[in-house]
Amino acid sequence: MTESKRITQRGLWFEEYELGAVYEHRPGRTLTEADNVLFTTQTMNTQALHLDAAYGANTEFGERLINSMLTLSTLVGLSVAQLTQGTIVANLGFSEISFPKPMRHGDTLYAETAIEDKRESRSRPGQGIVTLEHTGRNQHGEVVAVAVRKTLVLKRPS
Repeated sequence: MTESKRITQRGLWFEEYELGAVYEHRPGRTLTEADNVLFTTQTMNTQALHLDAAYGANTEFGERLINSMLTLSTLVGLSVAQLTQGTIVANLGFSEISFPKPMRHGDTLYAETAIEDKRESRSRPGQGIVTLEHTGRNQHGEVVAVAVRKTLVLKRPS
């Protein structure tokens, strides 16, 4: 029997990030009522807009909404396999986070990431800093979340 070529899924090495490239992350993720209640209660977020159906019904939205932190976490999570799996050292920070439209129970989140900037680390040889702009859209193509994230990533091993 011949030895098969083995391929391990991983994110991108620093050198593989292309400025201006946009990665579409698929499949999307449908966020359910159960996802929302579990995330909201696990994170001790007592906001009635996420937990109390009677309260939500009397808001301008007419129902409970998906916790925006669940939307943000899922948005970033959808990018991991394609961009940072096994190649990230650390998240350095998030900025410019916005939620232009709410996510509702049963909405599907689709993510894409634009590579905004990259530079070699001045203090950490073998690593670089990449700035990613994540955009989340619902099943109607409406932007529901945007977040800029700086990550410290490994350079390709020599």
